[in-house]
Amino acid sequence: MTETEQLLEKVAEEARNTRPWGWPSLPEPVDTAALARAEAALGFPLPPLLAALYLRIGDGGFGPEYGLLPLLDSPPSGEPAVVPQYLANRESGRKDPDWPWPEGILPISHWGCGMYACVDCRTPQGTVLLFEPNADDAHHAWYVDAPGLAEWLRTWLDGTGWYDESNDDMDLAPWADFHIRTDAARTS
Repeated sequence: MTETEQLLEKVAEEARNTRPWGWPSLPEPVDTAALARAEAALGFPLPPLLAALYLRIGDGGFGPEYGLLPLLDSPPSGEPAVVPQYLANRESGRKDPDWPWPEGILPISHWGCGMYACVDCRTPQGTVLLFEPNADDAHHAWYVDAPGLAEWLRTWLDGTGWYDESNDDMDLAPWADFHIRTDAARTS
């Protein structure tokens, strides 16, 4: 069994045993047609591990804090799903160039207070970023949460994420590629 398969089994077990805020039960996984619709709407593929979470475990409702957002349809809580949220963020960034939303940065989980865990779909490992919109400007609103989605999931499973009470003093590094990713989009 591969490392990824082992991780997916652990995530599935934890997902069956916990219920984040407002989720009465674990939603059914999406089918390949729904994944294809999501990727077509986004204009890029999901990293393989993120796709596997949606295809094999559930359409959101598991993970740190409020859990992963559903892929296409809004959950009972009314929180926007991943694809509509990404498209709305990109549109908002076009209207307000001081707060651009980088291409390929997919919001996957809501932390509250406008903060999101996001996956960089342009990286093979799916770097996980924290978007903190309460910063003074967009350049100081992005932090690296984990070098990849697998590591991010492991910190959730192990209880070692920055959001756990025992890690109150943990600092996240600023996302150094923000300027590169947003400046290139503005000049093209």
